[in-house]
Amino acid sequence: MTDDPKTLVSTKWLEDHLNDPDLRIIDASWYLPDMNRDGRAEYDRGHIPNARFFDIDEISDTRSALPHMAPPVEKFMSRSRALGVGDGHQIVIYDGAGLFSAARVWWLYRLMGKTDVAVLDGGYPKWAAEGRPIEDQPPVFKERHITIHRQAGLVRDVTQVAAASKLGDHSILDARGASRFKGEEPEARKGLRSGHIPNSKNIPYTSLLNADRTMKPVSDLREVFHDAKVDLSKPVITTCGSGVTAAILSLALERIGNRNHALYDGSWAEWGQFDQLAVETG
Repeated sequence: MTDDPKTLVSTKWLEDHLNDPDLRIIDASWYLPDMNRDGRAEYDRGHIPNARFFDIDEISDTRSALPHMAPPVEKFMSRSRALGVGDGHQIVIYDGAGLFSAARVWWLYRLMGKTDVAVLDGGYPKWAAEGRPIEDQPPVFKERHITIHRQAGLVRDVTQVAAASKLGDHSILDARGASRFKGEEPEARKGLRSGHIPNSKNIPYTSLLNADRTMKPVSDLREVFHDAKVDLSKPVITTCGSGVTAAILSLALERIGNRNHALYDGSWAEWGQFDQLAVETG
């Protein structure tokens, strides 16, 4: 794997840079209810040295009825500053599942205009399995100023996605598992219809990962998109259940050098609840 401090770095790269004064490590562990795991509790039991915990549900737009929507700029700014993460920092984000929720926080920092942000390939499981250092004490950190330049082009709302679906001028990629995409498996969230956005293609986020939850090499990622017959000459919209695993597709697109992509923040949690929005199955 080629280390790239703007997309993905290895556990070796991170350990080599652990003492860099401008490195900031974020534990972005978050789990679906059926995973029966608690990210915060796991962080308290053990984390990569100097990592600070980023609560995806709390650092969100809590005024929205939809789950963990991107937070308003002011809220993101104050939370990040309080975590001591700001201007001039190289940020590395990991999670306890290997590569699951970390990509969402990578995308959030990019949405806020930060580009020196990478996901830790293989996350905490790989780090721990390799016997690298772990601590259970929260780090002591000072607030750090953060300048935000929100990149509106990296996010799409339901109106924009509905137009893209109708016109067919975007490649809409859904990161959910095949059975949910096809509408064969009921949605975990109550009241949501089953199926997918018309004109979207299914790239389950797991198809981008190796067995050890590291991301596949760039050549293999290209193959996944090619095999799914994705037209990468069109702008891409990534989507999933609630905007978390869609970011893994966004990360993979960055890895293959595709910069023309945006994430549908409401994802199926929004689309699946409105009868006036068309749904396809199969």
